[in-house]
Amino acid sequence: MNTFRFRPAALAAATTAVLALALTACGGDDTGTKSAGPANEAASAGASTDASQSTTDATTTSTGKTGGTTQNTGAAKTGASKTGTSNGGTKAGGDTSDSYAYKHPCKSGDLSVRVYPREGSSTQHVIEVNNVGANSCGLSYYPQVSLGAANASDHSSDIRPAVPGGLGGAPAYPVGPKTAAIAVIDLNPSGANGVTWVDEMNVLADGDHMPNADTQNFGLGPDVKVNNPKLGLYRSTVADAVSSMKQAG
Repeated sequence: MNTFRFRPAALAAATTAVLALALTACGGDDTGTKSAGPANEAASAGASTDASQSTTDATTTSTGKTGGTTQNTGAAKTGASKTGTSNGGTKAGGDTSDSYAYKHPCKSGDLSVRVYPREGSSTQHVIEVNNVGANSCGLSYYPQVSLGAANASDHSSDIRPAVPGGLGGAPAYPVGPKTAAIAVIDLNPSGANGVTWVDEMNVLADGDHMPNADTQNFGLGPDVKVNNPKLGLYRSTVADAVSSMKQAG
């Protein structure tokens, strides 16, 4: 019969083997943990990359929107310019409508008045009233005219011409900017002998709204004979003004 004997050397070898196996197991766990770490890091990195890409896309989208806004703003400015919003100011030329003129009588400061002989006639004169203002304005149907002596202290005896009758219609004669209202006066329609002391024509462009102080005086020269003068209404041409003058009286 064999008897088992305890051997310390064998026990030590067995213990060493067990410890080695335990260390190997722990090493495997560490390895697994380490390999799991990079996977998590990769996932985390991926998430970070996605977030970064989303931020970049959002920035790009935002930039695109900003660009769109700039383009729209530019288009709006161009549109405003094309629609004439600034030209409406330019209408800085003013209001040129007749309806505006009917409600706004002309001011003497916006008018330039000329008087000159009508070509082809020895007795007729043209009264030309130019609107030098920015807006249309309204005049009376004809200018207020009197004929007298320049050196007279009393003009109560001045001669006033006959005018057409039966007037009516628009509340005023409209005159646009840079245009003229023209009236013609014939000092001696019949050509007969007349008074010779008249040497001046006094013209008030609008006898309905302007004060007499705005009357302007025009010399007629010597050898003028005045007899039953006739004055026509304001017209846009000399020919039409002559026709109107012939209807006076």
